[in-house]
Amino acid sequence: MKGIVSSAVVASALFFTGCGDNKGDSQETKASADNSKKTYVLKFSHVVSANTPKGKAADYFEKRLEELSNGQIDVQVYPSSQLYKDNAVLKALKLDSVQMAAPSFSKFGKIVPQLALFDLPFLFKDIDHLHRVQDGEVGKELKSMVTEKGYKALSFWDNNFKQFTSSKKPILMPSDAEGQKFRIMSSKVLEEQFKAVGASPQMMPFSEVYSALQQGVIDAAENPISNIYTKKFHEVQKYLTISNHGYLGYLVVMSEKFWNSLTPELQKDVEQAMKEATQKEREYANELDKEQFDLIKKYAKETGKLEIFTLNDEQRKAWKEATSKIYPDFYDKDVIGKDLIEKTLATE
Repeated sequence: MKGIVSSAVVASALFFTGCGDNKGDSQETKASADNSKKTYVLKFSHVVSANTPKGKAADYFEKRLEELSNGQIDVQVYPSSQLYKDNAVLKALKLDSVQMAAPSFSKFGKIVPQLALFDLPFLFKDIDHLHRVQDGEVGKELKSMVTEKGYKALSFWDNNFKQFTSSKKPILMPSDAEGQKFRIMSSKVLEEQFKAVGASPQMMPFSEVYSALQQGVIDAAENPISNIYTKKFHEVQKYLTISNHGYLGYLVVMSEKFWNSLTPELQKDVEQAMKEATQKEREYANELDKEQFDLIKKYAKETGKLEIFTLNDEQRKAWKEATSKIYPDFYDKDVIGKDLIEKTLATE
């Protein structure tokens, strides 16, 4: 009996001792469980309308991330500069006033000038080559540079390739650009691109381009099809050349503070949702490019006021030889860097 009582006492003691030892673990488990149920609000600010490729991809990302996170992340998309314009959104991301944005590459000019890589003329063979560069080593290096500046760089999104338009003459060979006044964005690369072929680059706000073309203040411009169609540049230019000579795109970035506040599991959800949204955005951009080009071709056929050309292989080769001469001007690693340019050219 004594043995039985002793055993009972020992068992009882072990039971309560065990409860005491596990108290801290229990609290930690509870805290971990509470953290796993924490909800987050992610404000995604962008400057275009909801029916554009970027706008539609942002909405897709919202739906997909909310699904993957089981509602833990509430994504709120604000299109059409409802929260911030691109020139203010990077500062807002630093302050965590907004958690995600997709500014054009030019907005990163003073932060990561290496993104001017995408301005270099005739650097990419086609859209598939471009995407292999963005998804490969070069893209990772560029995103790492942005992340080092206090942002979480997530993915590249398309606007699309740029085309030439002119009111003077068809732009088929480099000599055709000589003497023409081309509107450009603020970019040293674009300035040198046109100087290389004897053209006169004119830096001008996008909002002034239509009237400048209409009034003959400038002769020509370079824009993706979406800009040409939506801003009706094709109605005030006589010639359109499908050149695919340069690229316009966006970099989707997240507030570093917000990213670091997420659990590893939720970070994986963000990356998966972004991967899927990027594929969708590329599809949307390609579809819109074809759709709007068809509308431009219809306008040209019905009015006879616009002629459309496409560079052939020989013409494209001549352009690349003429403009690639500027590449060494940007070999300095503090501008673009020889390594990034050569890796891009070598990407299969």
